[in-house]
Amino acid sequence: MHETTAPAATPTQGQAGRVPAGLLYGLRVVVIAHAAALLVAASLAGQSVASGEALTEAHVMAGMVVHLIGLAQIVFAVLVWRPGHGAGWPALASTALFLAGMAQHVTWASLGTHLPNGVVMFGLITAVLIWVWSPRAARRK
Repeated sequence: MHETTAPAATPTQGQAGRVPAGLLYGLRVVVIAHAAALLVAASLAGQSVASGEALTEAHVMAGMVVHLIGLAQIVFAVLVWRPGHGAGWPALASTALFLAGMAQHVTWASLGTHLPNGVVMFGLITAVLIWVWSPRAARRK
């Protein structure tokens, strides 16, 4: 008697070359939250400079929220990269964003360093935000 074995079930080409949708969706949500928190922190910074001490505490609290969301972004970016087999640079950019945010706490008294560092943070979050919504984000490497 001749036995034939059925070929092992393989995912279709579209599924095999894609980052898991849940990981990518999670990263998208966290990146949007991170960008929004950075906008709020920057807005409060500008208002606190104009109004004095009144909004300084709110700016500091917004900065802490930016840090917490930044940590979540690192986690999701690493998950998209390693188990998801996606691009690795967003994990590096997310780590750089987190470190730049930490530097903001050290340089708060020196606007000559604090402001340009904030601009760098906006550049990084914009790059990640554009990438995470592009078709490339869903492709496996």
